[in-house]
Amino acid sequence: MLNDWAVAATVDDPDGTVMAGRPPGAVRDDGGSGETVRVRFPAAEPVPVEVLLGGVRGGLEVGDERVRAFLAAFGKRLLRPAPARRHPELGSLGFFLRPSELARTLERLSQEHVRVPRGLIFHIPPANVDTVFVYSWALSALMGNRNVVRLSPRSGAVAEVIVETLHEALAEADPIVGETQRIISYDRSDDAVTAALSAACDLRVIWGGDGTVRDVRRHPLPPHARDLVFPDRSSFAVMRAAAWLCAPRAARVTVAEGFVNDTYWFDQAACSSPRTVYWVGAEGDCDAARADFTDHVAQVLGARGWGVDAAMAVEKRVSTYGLAADGLADRVEFRGNALANVALTTAAEAPRRWLGAGTFAHARLGTLAELVSLVERRDQTMTHFGFGRPELEELARGLAGRGVDRMVPVGSALSFHRVWDGVDLPAEFTRLVTVIR
Repeated sequence: MLNDWAVAATVDDPDGTVMAGRPPGAVRDDGGSGETVRVRFPAAEPVPVEVLLGGVRGGLEVGDERVRAFLAAFGKRLLRPAPARRHPELGSLGFFLRPSELARTLERLSQEHVRVPRGLIFHIPPANVDTVFVYSWALSALMGNRNVVRLSPRSGAVAEVIVETLHEALAEADPIVGETQRIISYDRSDDAVTAALSAACDLRVIWGGDGTVRDVRRHPLPPHARDLVFPDRSSFAVMRAAAWLCAPRAARVTVAEGFVNDTYWFDQAACSSPRTVYWVGAEGDCDAARADFTDHVAQVLGARGWGVDAAMAVEKRVSTYGLAADGLADRVEFRGNALANVALTTAAEAPRRWLGAGTFAHARLGTLAELVSLVERRDQTMTHFGFGRPELEELARGLAGRGVDRMVPVGSALSFHRVWDGVDLPAEFTRLVTVIR
């Protein structure tokens, strides 16, 4: 269990220092330097950054059995019915941490060199997708690294469940886990902490918007270190209209459920959640398929009782009507507050910005190849329905790296993979040592 300090609410004092479990106006114990951080895992008192770094010891190797056992035990706890029902994304995370999946990750590493941990990894995950930090950290820990993860003080209920579950698993883990891994919180305005951790790390992993990447990069790294960044990205779905119209009802329900999972779990704010749906085929087929698809999505939302609050509903109307006022949309349709559809004037007008939870732009394409001229470098995930592998591979070759790093079936947009944004994470989290005899 977490101790009283670890679950206490954080309080931001006037100069931005995060103080755990203390009332407003409490006196800091860091001499006023602003370099004290709240340790979330393992549970500990607030400590100066120098003490934190001095306490993160090494001793792991790539694929360390002690870390594998800890991650597997942690994942098994996430798959328990109660937390998985409350937070479905934890079920996906637990599935990712199964022993067989961890073994597959290690088996795919090259055996041509001696692979060793990269060193101390500093992770800065986004605040709006609570599970991202676990995927990044778990793969890095599996590769034998020492890790410091900055968890935003604004993180939500899912992050709290994750931290509590980590402590449960730690109670039965080898002590090396607690000696090599740290999850901390501090206010993002505390540049001194970010600077100190950046100066000490061997790799800095930055998840977030372009602004976050630019802001963190102000803090220099050691000459040997580098950044691994995941900036602003946008994603879309591609549906073959004829395939949708020919699909049996059960298949359409399954796809609609998968689409809802892709988009509503993180309020459509995840980088891999589609914002535009491209319909491929004849105009009449596309109109009919889009209408039927919308009906199925609305039914899934109704069955799950999904909705949005009044403020979000206003946000969506401002965004969608704004597109119409700018001449980018022919039609706007609302299905209650939860679902908004925008028919784009042309496929080239697809918006990349977030328009509000459950807001989808729709456009028609004659062929899949027409996407080549529309894709931009910021486009990350393409979820698809009704296309065969040869067609998708041909599209990937046609895009030639200008955009789209993932092509996955509808329902798999949020499924994390060891290769993300075109980056092989286990490989990035290690170094290769050439040994010639």
